[in-house]
Amino acid sequence: MIPLAVMLQNIEATRQRRRQRDLAGRAVSSVPKPNAQLPLWPEPVRAVPNGFLRSALFGAIRKGRRRYLKAEQLAALDGIEIRYTGERLDQGDLDVWESVLHAVRLQELGSQCRVTSYALLKLMGKTDTGKNRATLHERITRLRANAVEVRQGRYCYIGGLIAGAAKDEETQQWVIELDAKLRPLFAADQFTQVEWAVRHALDGQPLAQWLHGFYASHANPFPLKVETLHRLCGSEATLMSDYAKTLRKALDAVAETSAAHGEGFSYDICGDLVHVKKKARGSQLRHLAKKAAKFRSRAG
Repeated sequence: MIPLAVMLQNIEATRQRRRQRDLAGRAVSSVPKPNAQLPLWPEPVRAVPNGFLRSALFGAIRKGRRRYLKAEQLAALDGIEIRYTGERLDQGDLDVWESVLHAVRLQELGSQCRVTSYALLKLMGKTDTGKNRATLHERITRLRANAVEVRQGRYCYIGGLIAGAAKDEETQQWVIELDAKLRPLFAADQFTQVEWAVRHALDGQPLAQWLHGFYASHANPFPLKVETLHRLCGSEATLMSDYAKTLRKALDAVAETSAAHGEGFSYDICGDLVHVKKKARGSQLRHLAKKAAKFRSRAG
């Protein structure tokens, strides 16, 4: 006959094993399923995770030699943490990544997306020339040869911005793969649909492009210090007075270009604070409505 103490120990051991199996099962189920598809956003926009728009990952930096970073924590708004290894990325790299995402969104993540250099360049609003093909190749290589660790909301992604790429030099057909584990960064409240017409019209103005993306990711922008924007955009300007002049010109460009495309955007600089007003759209209007409803319920 088995002693009572031994029986109780066996029962507890069985419970522990079941508990561990349940925890392991929940952990596995929380990992994004392979071959998850990106949201199907409309043709006139490009989708980018909020954390990438609200940080210095794709910085407003000058052309030329780039600094190499090794697991460096990048400037980002509160609630976002990004560590990056690789050559610094700029707004041109973001254009390419947005275009790859735009092509891949029509099929499952993790599968092979076949797209020509011509098609990618067309998505970017560029002509199919030898120089542009070479630049595209260089940027895709840079997006593959990096490692990013991003904590956005409850999710942490560690990996490359492009999982793999190959190209037929004769036909200029690319085979590009994105990691399926990127999918949670595109949850309903975790990414922004950026108006491509405005962004493309700002081509060649990296700070204006960064500002357009940054403020597009906010339904109701809050005032920020000039030095905060300097840090968040990854500016290489050493004098704050020089940056302030460049910032004002870039904000003017965003306001003028937005108006030309029917987007509301205005700003005012009071002292060292930048105030921006913009017209919320779609999901941002729903977000503001939810916040207002919560406020009313608490007040009542």
